[in-house]
Amino acid sequence: MTAAIFAAKSGSRVTVFEKNSKIGRKLCITGKGRCNLTNNCDAKTVIANTPTNGRFLYSALDRFSPADTMSFFEENGLPLKTERGNRVFPVSDRAYDVADTLLRVSRREGVSIVFEPVKDILVRDGRVSGLVTASQSLSFDKIIIACGGRSYPLTGSTGDGYTFAGRLGHTIMPLKPSLVPLETVEMIDNEADRLLIKNAALTVCDGKNGGKRIYTDFGELQFMRYGVSGAIVLSASSHIREMEEGRWHLSIDLKPALSAEKLDARMLREISARRTETLPQLMRSLLPAGMVKMFIRMSGVPSSRICSEITRAERRRIVALLKDLPLTVKGFRPIEEAIVTSGGVSVKEIDPKTMESKIVKGLYFAGEVIDVDAYTGGFNLQCAFSTGVLAGEN
Repeated sequence: MTAAIFAAKSGSRVTVFEKNSKIGRKLCITGKGRCNLTNNCDAKTVIANTPTNGRFLYSALDRFSPADTMSFFEENGLPLKTERGNRVFPVSDRAYDVADTLLRVSRREGVSIVFEPVKDILVRDGRVSGLVTASQSLSFDKIIIACGGRSYPLTGSTGDGYTFAGRLGHTIMPLKPSLVPLETVEMIDNEADRLLIKNAALTVCDGKNGGKRIYTDFGELQFMRYGVSGAIVLSASSHIREMEEGRWHLSIDLKPALSAEKLDARMLREISARRTETLPQLMRSLLPAGMVKMFIRMSGVPSSRICSEITRAERRRIVALLKDLPLTVKGFRPIEEAIVTSGGVSVKEIDPKTMESKIVKGLYFAGEVIDVDAYTGGFNLQCAFSTGVLAGEN
């Protein structure tokens, strides 16, 4: 939609071909339905948060920066706000408002929208000549592929852009999930499945490099039957570039606001006040009920233990586990569950100053279909807006 708007602003007659019955479906589910549409930062920060081919974006971000994105939406009637981590959201907290703004501006600029899937792109003498839908063949002198990646296929992003680009001679870099939940070697108990911990700290260590810490964050974490999800886990996944089972180790601090010493002192007070109670009753004062069974199993302390019988060594084992619950990563969840697809059309075959193909004249690319992906925080949508503007204007 951004590419269409800026192509129309530049004087072109523009048609968007949309395979869904509504436009912007994937945008409407981003940020848990709130849409973290950019990050309130400078271009260098966006590039620093784009580990895959971030330097390719210099021209795009120079043309359309996060500040430009914010101005565009606010000037078109969508008030924005900046939250923790400089994440930018609509004041309404409704992703639909972001999509509606783009749709409204598209119509104002005279963009036509055809709700029909494209079957093929036509090329004559090394130049784009048109496209084929299920019902017709149409002539166009310029085409922008902006089909997204392969994540969340129910929203329409089923990898069509990779198919079109590949047929036309482009190299497609291997596709893999990014910003995706993690499966762990340790299975999570049924009672803890979908349990959300709002204030947890997560650290990821690389066992192949002496346990080197590669990522740490604080926020929401969710236990799932297969492993872990939640905001900080999705962010962590994008830092794991090469998946090898058993290589990556997670450490979850369930009580990040307390030092080990303060937590031990609290444990002593709780034990003293609950001398006749069992260990599960004690742990319910410290953890959500759904996590107690799994936690006690991992601690190795018998669940039948009465508080007055808990030894000093057992108490310290419990405290240590509250501060460092260890899990081993087994793998990524399927790409269909990922927020972002890593991989795509090779940037070596795209002119970074125009987004035009170096192989086919008149063919352009924008957004996630390109082999560029960033960390969570609004950076991926900013990449989409910036490459969309550049492709549209050219």
